[in-house]
Amino acid sequence: QIRKGSGHPFYNQLNQVLEEGGFDPFLEELCAPHYKLGGRPGIPPGVCFGMLFIGYFEGLDSQRGIAWRSADSLALRDFLGCTITEATPVHASMTFIRRNNGED
Repeated sequence: QIRKGSGHPFYNQLNQVLEEGGFDPFLEELCAPHYKLGGRPGIPPGVCFGMLFIGYFEGLDSQRGIAWRSADSLALRDFLGCTITEATPVHASMTFIRRNNGED
């Protein structure tokens, strides 16, 4: 079994604040009407926003940079709720989401 690290203090605190505020359930409810029935499951809204937070706080201005940093850092994987064996979202998914939400 792989041991879980302690994470990064800033992201641990941010996760606690978001959890206490019900951020993920709020996003899930807000985004639910926009989900398509069938097809492959999308990136959970909380993970998508988490990656955007990472981009902001880490000073990353590209989806490719955010995806690489998220995959490379154990602390950021923990922040996103991904284990060491799970794949983090790729930059193409982030680009697709931003383009479909008019942020290009």
